[in-house]
Amino acid sequence: MTTTDPAPDRRIDSNLFITVSGPPGCGATTLCEQLSAVLDCGYVSGGEIFRSIAEDRGMSLSQLVAKAGESDDLDRELDRRLQRIAEEWGAANKAFVLESRLAGWIAGNRADLRIWLDAPEEVRIDRTADREELSAEMRVREVIEAQRYESYYDIDVGDRSIYDLAINTGRWSADGTLAIVLAAIDEHDPTDDEGAIPTPNLEV
Repeated sequence: MTTTDPAPDRRIDSNLFITVSGPPGCGATTLCEQLSAVLDCGYVSGGEIFRSIAEDRGMSLSQLVAKAGESDDLDRELDRRLQRIAEEWGAANKAFVLESRLAGWIAGNRADLRIWLDAPEEVRIDRTADREELSAEMRVREVIEAQRYESYYDIDVGDRSIYDLAINTGRWSADGTLAIVLAAIDEHDPTDDEGAIPTPNLEV
């Protein structure tokens, strides 16, 4: 039995803003799709925005990835679009989920719940086996992206201190991971939220 059917007692009527981040194969897309269904709320992923940029430029994803390595223009365009989305939904009186590697940093203090997902490398490689990207390429991309984030924004992507939840999704099924996150959502009280980590706004 899955837990992706909307439940009346879990519909969010407030402006709960959730971010989900993690490396390839961490389970972020699956979690976001489940949260969107269970909470009956909007959901945007960095991957969708990247594909949108590729379409706007008449390029394939592989062409855009190669182009992104030539300068910081594409990375910053992606981050600017995500930041605009975060600003819009952060001010809206609606629940929303934003997913990208930097979503927690980009949303900053607008986010109510910031989640980091990860799993052992062999688990993530197995999960992405049907994708075009090879395991060696995935590892190289992670290193390059981490270097870019530090160069652009002085961010250590390995810093988990800004996240409210950090979950090893290799330990639980997709539904198990969802249950952990829903338990945190059920216990979230915006009137008694004294533990959030202040995060500076990114200049993208």
